[in-house]
Amino acid sequence: MDQTERRTFFADILLPVPVPVLFTYRVPATMAEEIAPLLRVIVPFGPKKILTGLILKIHEQPPVQYEAKMILEFLDHVPLFTEQQVKFFSWMAGYYMCAEGDVLNAAMPSGLKLSSESLIQIHPDFNFDDPAASFSEKEWTILNRIRHETISYTDLAKFMQVKSLHAVLKSLTLKDAILIIEEIREKYQPKREKKIRFRKEFTDKKALEKILNESATRPKQEELLLTLLRHLEVLNRPEKNTEGIAKTFLLKTGESPATLKTLIKNGVLEEFEVTVPRFEDSGEHPDALPVLSPAQQEAKKKILESFAEGKTALLHGITGSGKTEVYISLLMDALEAGSQALLLLPEIALTTQIVKRLKRVFRNQMGVYHSRFSDNERVEVWSGVASGKIRLVVGVRSSVFLPFDNLGLIVVDEEHDGSYKQDRTPRYHARDSALMLARIHHSKILLGSGTPSAESRYHSKTGAYGLAELKERYGDSKLPEIETVNIGLEKKLKQMNGSFTSVMLEAIRNTLDKNEQVILFQNRRGYAPCIECDDCGFIPQCMNCSVSLTYHQYRHALICHYCGYKENIPKACTSCGSKSLLSPGPGTEKLEEEVKLHFPDVPTQRMDLDTTRSKHGYENIISDFESGKTRILIGTQMVAKGLDFDHVGLVGVFDADRMMYFPDFRSQERTFQTVTQVSGRAGRREKPGKVLIQTYDPENRIYGFLKNHLVTDFIDLQLEDRRKTFYPPYSRLVEVTFRHPDKKICVEGAAMFAAHVKAALTKLNILGPAEPAIGKVRNEYIQTVLVKIPRDLGRLTEIKERLKKAAELISSDKRMSRLKVIFDVDPV
Repeated sequence: MDQTERRTFFADILLPVPVPVLFTYRVPATMAEEIAPLLRVIVPFGPKKILTGLILKIHEQPPVQYEAKMILEFLDHVPLFTEQQVKFFSWMAGYYMCAEGDVLNAAMPSGLKLSSESLIQIHPDFNFDDPAASFSEKEWTILNRIRHETISYTDLAKFMQVKSLHAVLKSLTLKDAILIIEEIREKYQPKREKKIRFRKEFTDKKALEKILNESATRPKQEELLLTLLRHLEVLNRPEKNTEGIAKTFLLKTGESPATLKTLIKNGVLEEFEVTVPRFEDSGEHPDALPVLSPAQQEAKKKILESFAEGKTALLHGITGSGKTEVYISLLMDALEAGSQALLLLPEIALTTQIVKRLKRVFRNQMGVYHSRFSDNERVEVWSGVASGKIRLVVGVRSSVFLPFDNLGLIVVDEEHDGSYKQDRTPRYHARDSALMLARIHHSKILLGSGTPSAESRYHSKTGAYGLAELKERYGDSKLPEIETVNIGLEKKLKQMNGSFTSVMLEAIRNTLDKNEQVILFQNRRGYAPCIECDDCGFIPQCMNCSVSLTYHQYRHALICHYCGYKENIPKACTSCGSKSLLSPGPGTEKLEEEVKLHFPDVPTQRMDLDTTRSKHGYENIISDFESGKTRILIGTQMVAKGLDFDHVGLVGVFDADRMMYFPDFRSQERTFQTVTQVSGRAGRREKPGKVLIQTYDPENRIYGFLKNHLVTDFIDLQLEDRRKTFYPPYSRLVEVTFRHPDKKICVEGAAMFAAHVKAALTKLNILGPAEPAIGKVRNEYIQTVLVKIPRDLGRLTEIKERLKKAAELISSDKRMSRLKVIFDVDPV
């Protein structure tokens, strides 16, 4: 026995569970020489579970309060995590008042986790008939068991009559025979492409001459064979025939599918499938870097000056000013300097157009990371970043968790957007987290927006951020003309037609007559927000939440957007029996229906959560609109962000009043940002577009700023209002939410917490407890307490610890054991 075998090692492991401690496990002697920090391991947790954890520390001190269990298996030989990530996880847990395990759980793609709830399936590329396949008897038993179905880890262990399958599953994974997934959201299917080539026996000159002579009496066959010969160069370059030609390409040239089928049936040609990259390299020369205009060059110069001073840079560029060109130039500079780079986008909808554009410039150096990818696809990007193969990532908020080790530049596009804030634990804001990520990596960071957030504007005014501006649209594009239409006056004059004012309908007709496109924005999906009895006023409510059910006509149902509860549409009022049911206020479904009534021959599409659930839903809708196949596009705020269309002559905005008067201190800021963003879709080239806003309050001050495109003036006015009311950026907010099935306990627990905090932290401004606008969700009653912390007070970490201790004190009461306490730092 050598020295290593005689010593007993222990490992402190971070597990993806909501417990704020590390767990110590014993390292088996067989693993002692391989064990290292940042490796993933499988460990038992509790009486039955197994989990994937991350080793943080190796030592020789056994835990005092419990007997350490054994590590079961390694999942890595080379770390897929970095020291910088661990620092970032620790910061996020502290700042957003959650456990590091919560952060790990959010960060790690399910494809990197193995747990007792994991599901095992055959890898789509696995071939049971492959003569080269070499597997043990146990491995073949598992493969045959899961040949036609996905099975859970627990059920597979029972079938095999063993307690542990880790080693055999690891072996099968390494052999690309199986996939391990956390849940069946979509089974991983690699991108496959059908190809055509000549069968081997028809690749010599004599055989080709014979088949061409035979096809001389069949013109379609002869034409197809000649087309293949031109592209595959069978005699001169046989490797091209081995690679084949894409079937879709062949059919696009006008060749007959029936003729192709006949030649395959006759054994002249063969069809085969290959796996291709998801972002396939076209093989063409990459696009040249954009040539920056003088204004863009000046903006880049100011950004670089801010970087040189060690500052975050803010690029305020109006919609259509060419911020993307500046991003591309800076990202390329970072890659050429040997660094990695990250471009954050707020929503998946933004990736469709910009990814195509960036891919043409950065090619295979670039990876895309977002939630519509399957777990296994995200693992591919994660591994690509860890190995250094992927040097530029374009992604949504979860991209901040990727294993960068040489991050030189972070760009946060549309930094003001609320989508950067996660609404479940950890409740992090990707923009603010990116600022810390940049600090950890000593990298540069650029925030970009056409309508900067009040906080970022404040930091640029105080000098904390450097400011660069693009005040003119790129090229000769003009800003759109923005007008308001008075709904109240139109109703008085009886000129309303359903949801449309006469002015809006006339503007749509004029735009279509000029062969231009129309975007209609309504930030509410569904057919209508509810149905209402015209006789008694009854509105169907969700049985689990204190909200009305949204009317979805196409699904013929009333649906709760909070818990998913669903009811069939009643034929009569369930309260009074009346059959006079109305659907007040339009959602996107109803707008689509009305548009088709007014313009029955005009191709129309809707873009909202319901029509974009499929992986490529966004891309298909945007592609149809880009090509002109769709003339009118109706959508929620998905249509407002980052899209660039050449022929939009009119943008119509519905229900802006509802956004503006929502009970939230940010509601006017959000309304201004959203309307400005969607307005930017109009008139992107030489023609100035038009924006019509239907409103009951056309004299509201916000419309004056919008009409005159006075973005900074509006934000400065908002800052003055915030200063008077002591809201961010002049204070920091922590919203504490209490949830319990018993309303009395919920109210009492929230009141006890507020009283305790008021007594312990006298310098804080405590609002509440109070019932929020939606006071019950999923059969749990809700109370909130808002804590305002002066920005100049300091002691932020200490204050957060006091808040957590107050929550622990309340939870120690037996009656409050089921009371959920949720902290939301910097709520949006």
